[in-house]
Amino acid sequence: MNRHYFKTIFALARAYTRRFFRDKVGLFFTFLFPLLFLFVFGYLNSGNTDINFDVAVLNESDTSFATEFEKQLNDSETFTVTDDTDFTAATERMGRGELDSIVKLPEGFGTPNAQGQPSGEVVVYYSEASPQSGQTVAAVLNQTLDQINQSLGQSAPPLSVTQESTATADLSAFDYVFAGLLGFTILSLGIFGLANQLPAEKKTGALRRLRAAPVTSGQIIFANMLYYMLVGIISIVLMFLVATFVFDFTMRGDWLLLFGYIVISIVLMFGFGLAIGGWAKNETQSAALTQLVALPMMFLSGVFFPRFLMPEWLQGITTFFPLTPIVDGLRLIMTESYSLFELWPQIGLIAVWMVVIYVIAIRVFRWE
Repeated sequence: MNRHYFKTIFALARAYTRRFFRDKVGLFFTFLFPLLFLFVFGYLNSGNTDINFDVAVLNESDTSFATEFEKQLNDSETFTVTDDTDFTAATERMGRGELDSIVKLPEGFGTPNAQGQPSGEVVVYYSEASPQSGQTVAAVLNQTLDQINQSLGQSAPPLSVTQESTATADLSAFDYVFAGLLGFTILSLGIFGLANQLPAEKKTGALRRLRAAPVTSGQIIFANMLYYMLVGIISIVLMFLVATFVFDFTMRGDWLLLFGYIVISIVLMFGFGLAIGGWAKNETQSAALTQLVALPMMFLSGVFFPRFLMPEWLQGITTFFPLTPIVDGLRLIMTESYSLFELWPQIGLIAVWMVVIYVIAIRVFRWE
């Protein structure tokens, strides 16, 4: 009996796969549409600088000139100064693309020289993954100090700027954004694709004919999940190829762990699509429920907007969203080289959601 059960699942999955690859419109929105988002967000995070820079100012000097200089940076429209006071924490934020540069006023900066005028050297730290931001910040500060030097009328400028690389992880802003794009793709494939397919089959009577075979609801659920998993993996592979050869994606973690994590993420998100599509009687019902489920996850799980910008109470709630551990886990593997053991909170949450959603999908399934 078990052999016949799984044989039916594989036969249905094969039939669904053949039908899918004959649908040119479906192929476009499945494989090319996510790549369009990849290109858009890739170019937006490929190292271009803006007029305004997010910087951390670390003032280690106790001179009045250093205090006044820090105040000028805070009041400047060119810089948005953050509250970071720890160099290590600021370096990590710069590596994640949250800061453009770190401006350090070393101990003794602004101390009067032999002529009684303030002197010293400002140190501008930059990430090797995006040196342009740090270089531009250094150029702006150098111009500011040149104006001060000219007002002091010294031939040998007492105030100067030097640049240093943090050499943290050799990652670009795109490397951090890419995890969110992968999460968005998995969400789109799992919910928007499957949630519309099953109601369409109910409308044509295809599921009613399968029921007469007879085929169980569980077999329908797992057959759809299996064939769509293949589609999802192909789409993800295409994204990695574009990310690697077009945007110089840097992978720090283990590829095998990443592949396994992507697979379980796909299985989880597809469960939501199967639950919605299995319950909905028509495309109208599935569309409404899809928006209700997908939009909160899309905008509150760190896909497009980092969760650290949210209030703490909202961060606590969104931690348990099903897409949050997917995006967080992908980012931790690709940028922080997390191991399987270190990912147990994310994997545990995915496992719990997976059991819950597939039980729901099987129980609420309607044949017509």
